[in-house]
Amino acid sequence: MRGICLTLPTNRPCAATITAVGAEAGYAADRFDNDVHLLILDSCAPSVYAEHAEAVQRLPRSPRLTVHHLDEVRQRDFLTRVVDRARSAKTELLLDLLLPDGVSYGACTDRAFLYAAALGCESVHRRDSDSRYQTVDGRPVFPVHHELMSLGRPAAQAARGVSETALTKEQSSRRVALVGSSFIGELSVDIGGILAADPEVYRDVVSLWAPAGWSAEQKRELVAESFRGAGTQPFERDHSLLTLVDPMRVDMCNVSFHGVHEQVPLPPARDTIGSDYFLLHLVRNAGLPGVLHNRNIVNYHTAERRTGTGFLAYQHRFAKFLLSMLYLHHVYDRMAEAGDSLLDERGRIRADTVAAFAREATRLDTAENHQRLDALETAYRRLGGRYAAFADRLAPRRERLLAEARSDIADFALLTEVWSELVAAARHTALSPPSSPSPGAASGSGLPEVSR
Repeated sequence: MRGICLTLPTNRPCAATITAVGAEAGYAADRFDNDVHLLILDSCAPSVYAEHAEAVQRLPRSPRLTVHHLDEVRQRDFLTRVVDRARSAKTELLLDLLLPDGVSYGACTDRAFLYAAALGCESVHRRDSDSRYQTVDGRPVFPVHHELMSLGRPAAQAARGVSETALTKEQSSRRVALVGSSFIGELSVDIGGILAADPEVYRDVVSLWAPAGWSAEQKRELVAESFRGAGTQPFERDHSLLTLVDPMRVDMCNVSFHGVHEQVPLPPARDTIGSDYFLLHLVRNAGLPGVLHNRNIVNYHTAERRTGTGFLAYQHRFAKFLLSMLYLHHVYDRMAEAGDSLLDERGRIRADTVAAFAREATRLDTAENHQRLDALETAYRRLGGRYAAFADRLAPRRERLLAEARSDIADFALLTEVWSELVAAARHTALSPPSSPSPGAASGSGLPEVSR
C-alpha cells in the first residue's frame, strides 16, 4: 500500500479550509488503496494555531489517515536534524532557505517534500489556504480523485483512465510525474484592482513578466491569459488529458507530484510570489507525462491583502516576482533546449544540469530588471493613491531588490545541488526527536497528533 502526502501550508487563519482538505484526505483514504498523511505546515501565531488544532480534532476518523499539524518550532527541529544528517557544510544557510523569517511559497512546499520523504510517501498533493472546492449536488469535487487515478503510473497504463491522450510513444513509456488543474474565481495574483482602475496600466504591468525580447503581440496574448486560471465556468463533468502539461494551465493550489519533487526543489525565494511554479516547467521541458484535469479549485483573496500593510507586502512580493523572471526565463529556455537530455538513463532529472543553468543565470546583465522597475514605478504612479505610495517605497529599495533577485537564483542553485542528500537524509529522520513523545503521540506544539 503506497503512502501519499496531502499538504496544506498556511500562514493565515483557515480552519474552514482545514476541514475541507481533511474531507479530501478522508476521500483519498476511503476510495483508494493508500495510506494518507495530511500534513498541515502552520506558520501562524499561537492563537490561530490553537484554532487550527481544534479544527484538526474535529476531522472525521479513518483508519488509513494520519494528520500531522506542525508549527514552526517543530518544523525547524525536523529540518535541523535533516540538514545535520545530510552533513552539509552550510547548515545555517540551508535552514534559512528552508524556513526563512518571511514568506516563501517555494520553501513551504520544499518542507512538505522533505516531510513526505520522512513519512515514506511516494507523492505530494498541495492545496492552499485561500481556496475552496467546487460542489456538485452538494458534494465537493476533490482533485485528488484524478491525482490518484494516474500519478506515478506508467503513462501507457494511465492512458486507460483518462479522457484523451496526447503523447509520443517514447513519452508513453515514462511515469506520470504531475497531475494538476487550475482554479476559477478571482485572479491568482491580487492585481484585479489595477485592472478595474486602468486596463491599459494593467496590460503594461502584467506584460513585465514576459521575456524582454517578446513581441508586442506575444505580450498581449500573455496578458490575456495570465492569472485567470480556468476562468469562471463551473465544473459539470470530468475531463482529463494525458499530455505534456502546459504550466499556464495548472495552479499550485491544485497540483500533485511524483518522483520529480525528490530530485529538484522549488526556488526558496523570499517574499516572491510565483516561486513555487518551477517544477511545472521542469516536468514539461523534460518530456515527463502529466495529466491535466478539470476539477478546478475556487480561488479567493483574503481580507488581509486589502489592508494597508497587507497591500504593501503583497505588492512587494509581486515586484520581486517580476524581477525573478529575468533569471527564471533563462533557466526555462535552457531546460527547453535540453529537452530529453534533462533525464538520465533511469528517467530521473539531472539535478546538476538544472543547478548549472541556475548558476549561469546569476551572471546575466541586470539592465532588463532596471527597466522593469522603471516601468513598474511609472505605472503605479499613473494609478495614484496607494499604488503611488508603493512606488515611493520602491524607489529607495531598488538596489536591494535587484541584489535579492540575483541572490535568490544563486540560493536555488545551491539548494538544488544538495537536494538529493537532503531528501535521503529526510527518509531516515523521525518527525519528532528521540526525546519527544513518539510519532503518533505528539504534533505541533505538544497537541495530540491524530491517527485517523
